[in-house]
Amino acid sequence: MPDARTPLDGVDTVLADLDGVVYRGRHAIDHAVESLTDVARTRRVGYITNNASRTAETVAGQLAGYGLEAAADDVVTSPQAAVRLLVDAVPAGSTVLVVGGEGLTSVLEAEGFVVTRSADDAPAAVVQGFSPDVGWAQLAEASFALHTGIPWIATNTDWTIPQERGVAPGNGTLVSAVHTAVGRLPVTAGKPETPIFTAAVERFGATKAAFIGDRLDTDIVGANAAGLVSILVLTGIDGAKQVLAADAKSRPDFIVGDLRELDQPYPETVEHDEEDVHVVTVREASVAVRGHVVRVLSDGNDPVDLLRAGAKAVWGTNKAIYGLDVDPKLHADG
Repeated sequence: MPDARTPLDGVDTVLADLDGVVYRGRHAIDHAVESLTDVARTRRVGYITNNASRTAETVAGQLAGYGLEAAADDVVTSPQAAVRLLVDAVPAGSTVLVVGGEGLTSVLEAEGFVVTRSADDAPAAVVQGFSPDVGWAQLAEASFALHTGIPWIATNTDWTIPQERGVAPGNGTLVSAVHTAVGRLPVTAGKPETPIFTAAVERFGATKAAFIGDRLDTDIVGANAAGLVSILVLTGIDGAKQVLAADAKSRPDFIVGDLRELDQPYPETVEHDEEDVHVVTVREASVAVRGHVVRVLSDGNDPVDLLRAGAKAVWGTNKAIYGLDVDPKLHADG
């Protein structure tokens, strides 16, 4: 008899990442729009993005272009989370040096802060976010300002950002350049830190929220830390290799192949021991663990089931993956 539990059981608010979950580049990901439209019939749906280069209005317009019912208030951005930290760090109306684009400057100016691009204007803080136009000159100004010891807030520290042509350096690489110059780290507002999740939960009045992401190091770590149901979808950055290697903080509550599985019964994981072998089974997929050796017994009919079984088996060893002999079949993505 199928397990009746679904990833969204008891959830009243569904929060979704954008890049790698809803779209990649200019194109919607298969089944994402239809699935989120179905979810929105019975639950509140909101969107969370670490990308600081665009405004919430621009993001909402893109989502609406795919056919989703989305307004600016449905989008929570890392600049919005950053400004929550900024108001607690410096006086209202302060001058703030900004590294980033309109998605960041528009939020700060709406909150009454004065935006500058020069360390010579004696800024009270530095706020740094991604923009494809950021270069050495802007990073240098931030470094000059930060040597005075003022607060430094980063919208996010994602190492990469998915693009149509592939994976590109993200804001984390730019933050790292400034960190190297000034010898200290910023306070971070976006995923995986909790301010952006807290802002979303408060805005949407959620009592039990689920977050859907495609990255373990930002999406799943952040959702887990914020006490949300964490759902990894395998349509973006992370796949089988990253899932198997996940540490305790980055292990999702659910793994789905695409968003059609959100409201489908989630397969039960069954475990049993046969002498010195521990066997983990998900539907027709089965994985065995003997000591440090992890082997596939049955591929099953669904590669996601095999990954679910393999992840449970590897995680249950309580050993780092590099200390295990893992069946190559488990590393294959989809």
